[in-house]
Amino acid sequence: MLKDGEKGAIIQKGKETYAIAPHVKCGVVTPDDLRKLADVAEKYDAAALKITSAARIAIVGLKEEDIDNVWNELDMPAGHAVGLCVRSIKTCPGTTFCKLGKQDSLSMGMKLDGIYHGMNVPSKMKMAVSGCKIQCGENCIKDLSMYGTKDGWTVLVGGMGGTAPRLADVLIEGLSTEEAEEMIQKVTTYYKENSKKERIGKMVDRMGGIEALKEAVLN
Repeated sequence: MLKDGEKGAIIQKGKETYAIAPHVKCGVVTPDDLRKLADVAEKYDAAALKITSAARIAIVGLKEEDIDNVWNELDMPAGHAVGLCVRSIKTCPGTTFCKLGKQDSLSMGMKLDGIYHGMNVPSKMKMAVSGCKIQCGENCIKDLSMYGTKDGWTVLVGGMGGTAPRLADVLIEGLSTEEAEEMIQKVTTYYKENSKKERIGKMVDRMGGIEALKEAVLN
């Protein structure tokens, strides 16, 4: 039996079959990839194709002996869905497609994905980029995120779901694209150096709140 995450596979209920989730950057997928996913799922008699909360398309109900062949035929990278790492970057359509978008969240999300997806960190870490204050990327429950306004980017930290949910705090507002990218890097570095194997929100609370983090990373 494979361990969760081994070969990009996650054991399913009943512990007899597995799900895999190829990485789909910011939820943007090509028609060819969709056809490939459907064809492979059908060929190996998968139980379902499931669009996940991280905007990936999981193939559910695969036999262990088929996992290697499925990945070879898909020729797509695995999404980092388990382990102590940065998961997929959740991104809204932003100014690329949405009439409400104030900033280009798709381009920003794609760039962050290329830098951070799969990066080893002290605990699991989720990111999001939204093009406006509506925050369709669910920024409020992401460890590190940003949303766009007419004045630039607002960076938030410390959100998380789970059994002890926590809403994100605003770290800084009105950043240019370059400044926002630098701030994400600063916070990530500080987190890696100062976390005690806890989520960012728990680290912030342990430090005494958002003002302590501001003092540490903004100065």
